[in-house]
Amino acid sequence: MGMEIRFRSMTLSDIDAVLQVEHASFTVPWSRESFYNELVYNRYAKYIVMEHNNRIIGYAGMWVVIDEAHITNVAVLPEYRGKKLGEALMRKLMETAKQLGAVTMTLEVRVSNHVAQSLYRKLGFLNGGIRRQYYPDNLEDALVMWVNLS
Repeated sequence: MGMEIRFRSMTLSDIDAVLQVEHASFTVPWSRESFYNELVYNRYAKYIVMEHNNRIIGYAGMWVVIDEAHITNVAVLPEYRGKKLGEALMRKLMETAKQLGAVTMTLEVRVSNHVAQSLYRKLGFLNGGIRRQYYPDNLEDALVMWVNLS
């Protein structure tokens, strides 16, 4: 990796920077209201940001319900991709999920997103099924993946 990065819990004051990452990463980005609601009202939600030189360059979120973590979002700014930062972010999210009592973790990923699938497999995720027409922008299927955190 070679760069100094820092992880911390996301706060309301991070929403603007997180929205920049979100808009640079997804065809159907979440809204400011969505992030606000996650941070203020969703007691199952846990979001972390990844910083480099005090700039938010990535973030990840999940819901931890009883002993299962469901990843909601993972994103890194385009200019920081390919530097193993997504892997570092995922490892931090998995570690945080374990600390919060999760024993399994799941996510959905576009069937066409082979780069992300390769990373998730490297981290121990296995294919669990398909959610048909999951993505609203183009009705692409999602691959559901699972990993045991223990």
